[in-house]
Amino acid sequence: MTPGRIESIYNAVGHLGSVIGMDTALHKKAYQPDAPAPLNGKRVLDLSRLVAGNVVTHVLADFGADVIKVENPVGGDDLRHWKVEDVSTYWKIYARNKRSLTLDYRDPEGLAVLLRLVAVADILVENFIPGKLERMGLGPDVLHVANPKLIIVRISGWGQTGPFKGKPGFGSLVEAMSGFASMNGYPDRPPVLPPLALADMITGLYGATAVMVALRHVELAGGAGQIIDLSLFESMLSVLGPQAANYALTGEVPARSGSRSGTTAPRNVYRCQDGKYVALSASMQVMAERLFGVIGRPDLITDPRFATNTKRVAHNDELDPIIAAFMASLPRSAILALFDEAGVTVGPVCDPEDLMTDEFVREREALVALPDAQMGWLPMHNIPPRLSETPGQIARAAPELGADSDAVLGLIDLAPDVIAALRGRGVV
Repeated sequence: MTPGRIESIYNAVGHLGSVIGMDTALHKKAYQPDAPAPLNGKRVLDLSRLVAGNVVTHVLADFGADVIKVENPVGGDDLRHWKVEDVSTYWKIYARNKRSLTLDYRDPEGLAVLLRLVAVADILVENFIPGKLERMGLGPDVLHVANPKLIIVRISGWGQTGPFKGKPGFGSLVEAMSGFASMNGYPDRPPVLPPLALADMITGLYGATAVMVALRHVELAGGAGQIIDLSLFESMLSVLGPQAANYALTGEVPARSGSRSGTTAPRNVYRCQDGKYVALSASMQVMAERLFGVIGRPDLITDPRFATNTKRVAHNDELDPIIAAFMASLPRSAILALFDEAGVTVGPVCDPEDLMTDEFVREREALVALPDAQMGWLPMHNIPPRLSETPGQIARAAPELGADSDAVLGLIDLAPDVIAALRGRGVV
């Protein structure tokens, strides 16, 4: 959606503050650089690029960690170059709350600077092909000499061991090999990759959790730092459910089923009279019975083809058209109102325009808007886990490349003339 399109939506429904459910004071409150947060005092060196590593550190930064993006002086993190209408929206969102240091640590002086920063850090995140960090003189053995308590998050496509360890592993390859693509789509069409960096995002969330476990070990048990071997493949594989177990039981590879489920019915996406869509999941017996009542077909409750979930799954080809015909008879707003009143689990299939004006999204503040130099106001997701005592904070906007270099280098007491000399050589 272009900035102009966003502006037209805002004009149609009022000031941005009312769209997102925030007034002007709350907009200002969103940036709280000095607010206490549970990870205040923890420092992260983020050497990663693109999505997975940035998601790990995005979560940590939202809860107060000082995340320092260590970027190539020429171009920076590749995520900066994922643009829509010449705006780096991915960077602006996943680099919020972070600082940017430009440093060429392939240069011997740059490497020395990085190792001094390692000594004052708690966590280091990298996503090089396994072995490259060692070849640069930054293997875990070197890093742990500089800081024995350092937690090192090593993100790769296939893991730090095994026959694929040296193979590049973008998320798309992982989403294919893990089995996800073979499950996704329709039986009469090719497998479908997700339209977002799904494997990377799942891996990033696992990584943030693993960091907290490792920090607990250091702080509570007085333990040493450790290496977190985080592979996109294993992260993606873990969220696919009991696919391997099901195959072991049946010896069958299930056909792709679109939006249907192979274990519960009815469950699908349906087109309403006005061309909009709803999603239905009647995965409990009581929900199926309510559904049959609200569509005016209570007879289906006792129909032997549909009386139990197992029977409904077996006869889905007969059941689904009945439900689809009812959905097509009314506009989406009427379907939602009718099913809500009956307590049937149906929801709208929303696009970004729907979400920007949705009452639930507004009142929940699931989306917030922050000041932005290019867009005026930048909508983005709020911090999802809502902790009652130690909430996260959106403390600062995503940094310009190298914006914090001097401040970060001040952490290791580099003199201004030394910094200037490094900058003159292109190291900083």
